[in-house]
Amino acid sequence: MSSHRPVYSSQSTWLPPESPLPMPVQALRTGGRSARSLPTSPAGIGLRRALVMGAALLLTLFATYQVWWVLRGDGIDVLEGVLLLLFVALFAWIALSFSSALAGFVQIVSGRAPALGIDEATPLPLLTTRTALLVPTYNEDPWRVLAGVQAMHESLSGSGQGNRFDFFILSDTTREDVRQDEVAAVRALRHRLGDDARVFYRRRDKNTERKAGNIADWVRRFGGAYPHLLILDADSLMTGDTLVRLAAAMERHPTLALIQTLPMIVNGRTFFARMQQFAGRVYGPVVAHGIAWWHGAEGNYWGHNAIIRTAAFARHAGLPHLGGGKPFEGAVLSHDFVEAALLRRGGWAVHMAPGLGGSYEEGPPSLTDMLVRDRRWCQGNLQHGAVLPARGLHPVSRLHLLVGIGHYFTAPMWAMLMLVGLAIPLQQAGFNLGQLHLEGFTPALYWRGGDPERFLWVFYFTMAVLLAPKVMGCIATVLDPALRRQCGGAFRIAGSALLETAMAALMAPVTMYVQSRGVAEVLAGRDSGWETQRRDDGSVPLGSLLRRYLGLTVFGIFTGVLAYLVSPALAAWMAPVVLGMLLSIPINLVTASPRVGDVLRTSGWLRTPEEMAPPLLLERALQLRTLHAAMPLSAVASGTIAAAGAYSSMVRAEDS
Repeated sequence: MSSHRPVYSSQSTWLPPESPLPMPVQALRTGGRSARSLPTSPAGIGLRRALVMGAALLLTLFATYQVWWVLRGDGIDVLEGVLLLLFVALFAWIALSFSSALAGFVQIVSGRAPALGIDEATPLPLLTTRTALLVPTYNEDPWRVLAGVQAMHESLSGSGQGNRFDFFILSDTTREDVRQDEVAAVRALRHRLGDDARVFYRRRDKNTERKAGNIADWVRRFGGAYPHLLILDADSLMTGDTLVRLAAAMERHPTLALIQTLPMIVNGRTFFARMQQFAGRVYGPVVAHGIAWWHGAEGNYWGHNAIIRTAAFARHAGLPHLGGGKPFEGAVLSHDFVEAALLRRGGWAVHMAPGLGGSYEEGPPSLTDMLVRDRRWCQGNLQHGAVLPARGLHPVSRLHLLVGIGHYFTAPMWAMLMLVGLAIPLQQAGFNLGQLHLEGFTPALYWRGGDPERFLWVFYFTMAVLLAPKVMGCIATVLDPALRRQCGGAFRIAGSALLETAMAALMAPVTMYVQSRGVAEVLAGRDSGWETQRRDDGSVPLGSLLRRYLGLTVFGIFTGVLAYLVSPALAAWMAPVVLGMLLSIPINLVTASPRVGDVLRTSGWLRTPEEMAPPLLLERALQLRTLHAAMPLSAVASGTIAAAGAYSSMVRAEDS
């Protein structure tokens, strides 16, 4: 597109009158937790937590005893002690995931009651308050973003209560060409929707504190006019009915500060995106229902597709700058977990509504895109170490922060566990660099030497606990006749789960390597930056893949050759990890391919209900995106007025 474009009239003409609302910065070292009662907290929530955590603890103690029994033969030396500690920490992690998912599985198959009384089978309630729908955007394709906004606007109009919702496009865009496109896209959207459309646009000159600062700026300028705000990502979509039911739930429950929905991943075209889409649709509900069941009113927040009480957010969620040196100091990056913890500290309930449909998002199109995004989250989550000591946080809120931190430390811990588990038998076999070859050596024989049956049992038990949430998700899907048909039937569900699990296992060494490197970089004080996420095309140039993964490939070759020189049995033992490193570039090429994704789709693998029978909202958004893609290049190149007019004309012609 041309970089020389006309500048349009002030954006102030596209904003409502300001209604300021103070949003004080919160102190972490002072204050305490509010003691007010929360009627939305489920009865017996303490027992629920005791069951989930108690089950995880018992499983961990049982597995730890078995490993200790295998190691205890000649006493436990330093390396064996390190291995035991790593095993305990990692098994406790997967045991908590298992017990939580089991609770969710029971909720689903037993026909749970709708959370917070939000029942999709009942008529839509009539709203008495207004809700602002906030769409933060940062150098995104505005035509794509506003296609979703128009689809949601039309869906709200169809609900009969569109006049209760206002859209705010909150731009933090730094690129001038994108800014001009934003102006054109907003102009076109307002023209199409008419003079009564409640769609507003605001761009900040300085994107201070990134997304959290973008939202806080809106609260301080306009928050006083809206009892509720709902935050959407640039790729978020929510149906009008869902938006109305969320707003009604906030009206019914005056102590409720936030409701987080479970957005389903949609519109995946590449192999990788379809994997994420299938996993979220089949495994995700079991996990989400589980955590909702035992988190209760101390739920978490994922940063988007969630409705928030504006007054509570303004009073309690103003984020401070953190001290303590790198990587902790500065603005809070992963703001959502911290905001949820501060809302709960202030005496407000934070809930999840996993059974409410009509909430969607899009996933990264490739493993590389996911890891780029993951690097940013890594920095933000490790930064939570500076928030953990804050006074007055609820224990469950502290657990959320710990889980977020622990998620990134599990990668280097798994790597250390494998290395230590290999070093111990090598040490016992007398390995040294002057004598690489060890005739007949295999780690399996060493570990099975003390108690073969117990060693194998521990391995199988660990794998069962690790994979059980996926199995439970598949069973829950198969037990729902409508969902089973929409996902292709029991055979295709099982086959798709096996395919997804196998590919995830091949990708695991790459993920482990990148996450471990990310943790090291963050702890060394290296900033992740703020990059725009790619939305559609997952293809990655071969040159870029070589720069990212050639070192890992060479290391895999070196490791495999070295293992083979020690003994062929050792090479076979290490094959799963070595293979993932060796194939890191081909795996990225294949899984980032839309063509491979299309083959899987037409063959019926990794199928989801949303792609087999797309909701009207998704179809409309895709239609509007397609129309913009078909816009004549001459209109685009001639400037934003021509682009806006051409797009509006095409949409009107298509609709007629």
